[in-house]
Amino acid sequence: MTQGPLTTEAGAPVADNQNSETAGVGGPVLIQDQLLMEKLAHFNRERIPERVVHARGAGAYGTFTVTADVTRYTRAKFLSEVGKQTETFLRFSTVAGNLGAADAVRDPRGFALKFYTEEGNYDLVGNNTPVFFIKDAIKFPDFIHTQKRDPYTGSQEADNVWDFWGLSPESTHQVTWLFGDRGIPASYRHMDGFGSHTFQWNNEAGEVFWVKYHFKTDQGIKCLTQDEANKLAGEDPDSHQRDLREAIERGDYPTWTVGVQVMPAADAATYRFNPFDLTKVWPHADYPVIEIGKLELNRNPQNVFAEVEQSIFSPAHFVPGIGPSPDKMLQGRLFAYGDAHRYRVGINADHLPVNRPHAAEARTHSRDGFLYDGRHAGAKNYEPNSFGGPNQTGRPLWQPVPVTGVTGDQEAPVHAEDNDFVQAGNLYRLMSEEEKERLIANLSGFIAKVSRDDIAERAINNFRQADEDYGKRLEAAVQALRG
Repeated sequence: MTQGPLTTEAGAPVADNQNSETAGVGGPVLIQDQLLMEKLAHFNRERIPERVVHARGAGAYGTFTVTADVTRYTRAKFLSEVGKQTETFLRFSTVAGNLGAADAVRDPRGFALKFYTEEGNYDLVGNNTPVFFIKDAIKFPDFIHTQKRDPYTGSQEADNVWDFWGLSPESTHQVTWLFGDRGIPASYRHMDGFGSHTFQWNNEAGEVFWVKYHFKTDQGIKCLTQDEANKLAGEDPDSHQRDLREAIERGDYPTWTVGVQVMPAADAATYRFNPFDLTKVWPHADYPVIEIGKLELNRNPQNVFAEVEQSIFSPAHFVPGIGPSPDKMLQGRLFAYGDAHRYRVGINADHLPVNRPHAAEARTHSRDGFLYDGRHAGAKNYEPNSFGGPNQTGRPLWQPVPVTGVTGDQEAPVHAEDNDFVQAGNLYRLMSEEEKERLIANLSGFIAKVSRDDIAERAINNFRQADEDYGKRLEAAVQALRG
């Protein structure tokens, strides 16, 4: 900020910022003191609605550098040559807590990455887990309601959480992730990230590939036990945010090795799992992770509200060569994220410095609305026009996907090995004995809080179907805690 006298919002110099104007010494305050009115009115409006999910977050700017040739898979220009760098902004978050919640809690972590590419902004909005609790966006509001405060008690209730999870067997895989050793990262720097969904890549020839993104932390995985997290959350609620900021301040820039799994489009129909099911992973033995780049965070925001709280991300922000898949969760998010930001930040949220394109220019015919800055001046606001306005390219960002059948409320197609438990069981059997013991302790401690036996039994049965030993040990542990 430039030096000079303190001013009002309109730029007039302020004579006295210590004393409000009154009718005589000790008299009532005058409404004509417009500095007082301006300050109080602005203060009353300093908060915008917090995100319903992912409210608690931290962010940083950085660079993405291409390290491998992927032009056979995608025509995206920011991925067009080895060594090419693109500015990024990454927002980390927890899912269920509100804006004032603690960082060190058992909760998935949001991993929302904005690439400021020369073809416009590309947003990759994922988590620190490769899967999620549900596979269809129509269930998302119901799921989140179970994680938030109960309308009667005003607290998160174990009954609600386990009632929903028990009645939604598809959640078993993600719940196993969440209550395992990686359920509470020690910091944002010491966790992996995933695009989680399946996305489309298409090359110059129009060939289609399905991809999954992986961000492997170069700092190594570090996690907290439940006891460590409980202590840290009470002593330092801002632990993760502070750790990220201070690491960048001292020049210890966190990095991630970026890779993708690539599936030729023709494989999707006959793959043993539904490749568009967000509750499933693609085993690396089937589709190995191919390294494509390096992500580094190297610059802190100067204003948390302006650059973190007002930052917006949408899975619908694609660039040429990248597009959506038939993943039903992703399809719902294509609408929901943009709509949430139009409500929270405003219709012109994309004009804010953190959100607008940095390496390209936004050329649209959208005008006006709250806080419109007049950037288009007197240019025509319709298309087509004969006054030199921007025109369509005629080339879609992604390739069309063939569809058949009738419209209606339909479940996703079932593939050869699709069920709600197989991958949760596989994950459990990969764990060491010590990891299994901690998983059982974490799960049983939460399930034991449920007030109804039928809810607890149904929840345990899901884990039993994933693996007999898993369910048996969990049942015994819950019974011991419940007496």
